[in-house]
Amino acid sequence: MRPTGAELLGRLLDDHGRALVLYARGWCEAPEDVVQEAFLKLARQPDVPDNPVAWLYRVVRNGAITAARAHGRRQRHERAAAEESAAWFVASDETRLDALEVTDSLRGLPVEQRETIVARLWGGLSFEEIAALGGTSSSTAHRRYQAGLAALRERLGVECPTTNARPKI
Repeated sequence: MRPTGAELLGRLLDDHGRALVLYARGWCEAPEDVVQEAFLKLARQPDVPDNPVAWLYRVVRNGAITAARAHGRRQRHERAAAEESAAWFVASDETRLDALEVTDSLRGLPVEQRETIVARLWGGLSFEEIAALGGTSSSTAHRRYQAGLAALRERLGVECPTTNARPKI
């Protein structure tokens, strides 16, 4: 047997790469990754297999089945985790807000606003600390916080709390 060379790998990829991707597509969501891994395994072989094309098909098939199983496990795990933590927080008895409704409203915010609100309200971080997390200024963090709260109030139909009391002089 002779060592695997770059010329052989290039020729095999040119001649069989597309067919191997099509073959892997029958099992998994990322066939190109599986085929690439198969070629990397072939390149690491100390000796060229007797029939490198058949060897590649066997390695691609096994890799695609493994990738499909991993994808299925990951989806089941993500579904289970999503069902367990449907709400991001538990509303207290004192509030009139529904936890699932607030969670859905939070999910609908832009990432920057959602991150700022969660870090401020539930994390207790200052605007300076939030700014450091997001790589922005504290005034930008404050603007995102205000805009996010305004959007939440609008979505939830909640008025901004006001006080009618006059300051004491």
